[in-house]
Amino acid sequence: MLTIAAIRNSMKYFALLFSSFLFTLILNSCAEMQQVLNQQSSTSTSKADVLSNDEIIRGLKGALEKGTEFAVSNLSSEGGFLKNELLKIGLPKEAKPIYERIEKVQILEVLLKNAVVSVNRAAEDASIAAKPIFVQAIQEMTIKDGMQILRGSDSAATNYLKDKTWDNLYKEFKPKIEASLSKTFVGEVSAERTYSEAINNYNKASLNGILWKKIENNSLAEHTTQMALKGLFTKLAEEEKEIRKDPTHRVTDILKRVFGWQF
Repeated sequence: MLTIAAIRNSMKYFALLFSSFLFTLILNSCAEMQQVLNQQSSTSTSKADVLSNDEIIRGLKGALEKGTEFAVSNLSSEGGFLKNELLKIGLPKEAKPIYERIEKVQILEVLLKNAVVSVNRAAEDASIAAKPIFVQAIQEMTIKDGMQILRGSDSAATNYLKDKTWDNLYKEFKPKIEASLSKTFVGEVSAERTYSEAINNYNKASLNGILWKKIENNSLAEHTTQMALKGLFTKLAEEEKEIRKDPTHRVTDILKRVFGWQF
């Protein structure tokens, strides 16, 4: 028969055991609760980091607007082409045999140098026409276009614009460049006329290609238009690369989020 002392000891033992069980249960519950909170926090952060399609498009359009505005402004300013050794437009390489002869005659050498200046000035004058064409192409960008650009190469946006705008830019640039090159400079002679007549006389002297290779293109405006467009997209590609690689070039919050986001 249990004594009162034994009963009391048993009750103390069970009370201690129950307290230990309850304490363990509370600890486990807290750990599970913390795990749930951590998962919720992680899910919330992931959702915050994920950009919506609208944000991606807005960010890319902002980048393109910034890049095109800079490129157009830079190239349409005086010296934009002429003073940039990478983009400076020379006379067509196929007419080099003519230049080599002209350079030996001082007065003709002046005409040659003036022609180079005229070519680059013509490209600078025409470049301002690119802005509204770029704006329209940027506004027409789709979600699919945006995702391809964001996941593409360092020049993916530039390539997108080139595909969308080249033909329209050519149509705008060509007549402006023709008009610019038709302006007279020395002795009331224009760069376009000087070049065209030089090529025609050269071909005539070659007996239309029998004595030496004929030069097919006698239009300085065509050459200048092609080179001006090439220079424009080269400049735009440089700016796009800076935005992608250098955080300091992402001047808005949306640009920072879009180009700082890793897929």
